Formats: sequence, C-alpha cells, structure tokens
Amino acid sequence: MLKENVRSDCFFEIEPTNSGGIKLELKSKVAMLYGKSIKEQVEEMCMLFKLKNADILLEDFGAPPFVIAARFESAVKKIFPEGKEEFLLPFNKKNLYSSSKDKLRRSRLYLPGNEPKFLLNAGLHKPDGIILDLEDSVAPPEKAAARILVRNALRSVDFYDSERMVRINQLPLGLEDLEFVIPQNVHVILIPKCESADQIVEVDDQIKRIRHENNIKNEVYLMPIIESALGVIKAYEIASSVKNICALTIGLEDYTADIGTQRTLEGKESFFARSIIVNAAKAAGIQAIDTVYSDVADMEGLKQSVIEAKSLGFEGKGCIHPRQIPVIHRYFEPAPEEIEKAKKIVLAFEDAELKGLGVVSIGTKMIDAPVVKRAQRTIHQAVLNNLLDEDWKEK
Repeated sequence: MLKENVRSDCFFEIEPTNSGGIKLELKSKVAMLYGKSIKEQVEEMCMLFKLKNADILLEDFGAPPFVIAARFESAVKKIFPEGKEEFLLPFNKKNLYSSSKDKLRRSRLYLPGNEPKFLLNAGLHKPDGIILDLEDSVAPPEKAAARILVRNALRSVDFYDSERMVRINQLPLGLEDLEFVIPQNVHVILIPKCESADQIVEVDDQIKRIRHENNIKNEVYLMPIIESALGVIKAYEIASSVKNICALTIGLEDYTADIGTQRTLEGKESFFARSIIVNAAKAAGIQAIDTVYSDVADMEGLKQSVIEAKSLGFEGKGCIHPRQIPVIHRYFEPAPEEIEKAKKIVLAFEDAELKGLGVVSIGTKMIDAPVVKRAQRTIHQAVLNNLLDEDWKEK
C-alpha cells in the first residue's frame, strides 16, 4: 500500500530495549493539534502492556484513537504473542441499540475489516446493515490485526443505527474471530462457505458460550453464505439448523468457480442456485438475501438486478459501494400500486372475517388464501419501509 493513499490509519515500529524507558518518535501532520493526546495514549498503552523499555516510531495519517489503539496492540502482540491484555476505549453509547430477526435487510454494505478509512463514515450512507469483513477482503498476514481493528471499530464507530454485522473467516479460523466481536454488541454474524448444518451449530454453540461468559443479553443472529454446489444442495438443512438464523444468502463468485463456469450478467448459470436459496429460506421461515452486484458504475444494471432478485423472492442484496444503496432500497421496497392493491385485499379479507364469510372478493373477483398471504406480506414490507401511515402500522 502506498503511504500517500493512506488516511485515518497509522503504523507502529516497536523495538524493545534493555533500558532507557520509552522513547517515542511521532511523525504526524496533525502533531501540532493532537500530538500531546497521542503521546499520552501511547504511554497509557505501554503501561497496560507492561512495555517499560522500547524505541517506538509512530507514523500517523490522521488515525482516530481506536485505530491507534488497534495498531499498537497488534504490534505488541507480534512481539509478545502470549499476551492477553486488550486496550479497550470506552464503548460509544450510540452503538448500544439492538436488532431483530425480521429487521429490514434490503442492503448490506461490505467494508474491508483492515481499512479504517472505509469504516469511519459508512453509517452516513444509511445502509440497512454494515458488514465489517474479516474474510476475503483481508490478506492472510493481516487477519490478526483486522480482528483487533474490527473489535475496536464496533466499540467506537457510530453506525447510525445500521445493523452491525461481521463476516468471520471460514471455519475453523472464524471461531477465533468470534472471541473478538461477540462482546462488542454485534447483531449478525455472516458465516462464509457453509456446506453443512454442523458448521452453523458449531458457530452457534461458540456464540452461546461467549454470550454466557460476558453476560450478553442481546440476541446474535446468523446469516449463512452459500458458496458451493454442496452448499446449495444442503441449503434447507443449513437454513433450518438453529433458531437464530435470520437470513440465508449466496456468494456467486465462489459458487460459479465451484461449478466450473463464469458469472455472467444474464445469470443463467446461477438461476438454479438462487432459486434453491429462496426456497430453502422461505421453507425455514427466514429472509432470502441476494448476492452483490459487482459493477459499481452500472446503476441501470443494478436496478435490473434488484428487480429480478425481487421477482425471484429475494428481500435484499449485498453491496460493495455506498452509491448502490439508494438503488437497492428504491427497487426492493413495494411500489405504490402494489401497496394500494394489498391494502384493498387485506381490508376485504378482514371484512369477510368479521362477517363470518368463507369467501373473500373485491368487486367481481374472488380472492383466495395465497393472494391474501401475498398481500399481507406486501403490507408487512411497506411497514418495515415506513411507507404506511400510523393506522396501518398498528394493524
């Protein structure tokens, strides 16, 4: 990484010495404003990690305190890997909100877990969920550092009420990630490359243990990601494996590679897999969430992809750039004409029930049970999207 492209980050070089105390060299463009507080934080961290004699070089590129803390802790643990201490800044009270199993999940924005510049203001774009990624976007040598940074980000960064998500690494490495993120009020854990119910149970058991040890009351939901032919075949088994799974999703880059083909805009090669995901999710009573649309410049293509995903039964989509969020929200929410039609059907159904009638009709058209169920679901989606007035929200 070229240092001229670095922002909101910092780099530590720590060389333990036999004597001389702590000698800190700070290189920072903001040293005039924040040099004193940075030095005080480094001194505090040295005390916690029992680092008494060392030459320390800190190159700072506007890193906030939680990043400085993460980078220092990562550097110290490379020197003293047996150390168990954690430098934890106070938890941002704005991040103490909870989530729910049926929360609106139209968009989930992926952010690389080892890049502070992407983490700081992601919530301003108002995605339904923010995913701090520890898997594909983090190179293997950076995995340990990313865990610490993501832990600190969950404590310090304002998510602006977006659902707080983390994609852990493929098992068994992902089980170690849980120790860092579960105590930080994470809402959803995304589990990559799922191919069996046993994997989900293993993650769930680990989460239960950590919640118990840390007296965590809020539920932690799971979102398995299907990324292989075997995972597709076992989709329902995975989707129904534990009660706190909130959604099932698919990763098409790995899936198409696994079946030996290329991903195309038409998507014929993935139609079977995506249909299986939707059916497995609906059978298990959870949400079906579509894959990402990888061309961040093609808004018309994204629009058509969302429309297609919605027609297949998906309720949300991954995104890799903030500019994709408004398009995803706009075309996943029910259209005004859909809502008006659903309201008429639901009102006619309720009126028929009150009158003890076994038949529901609107004008001369008979309405059967599946149509009523579909209308009720549209109303539910409209409520989640804040598209109905207060009277309807109370129904």
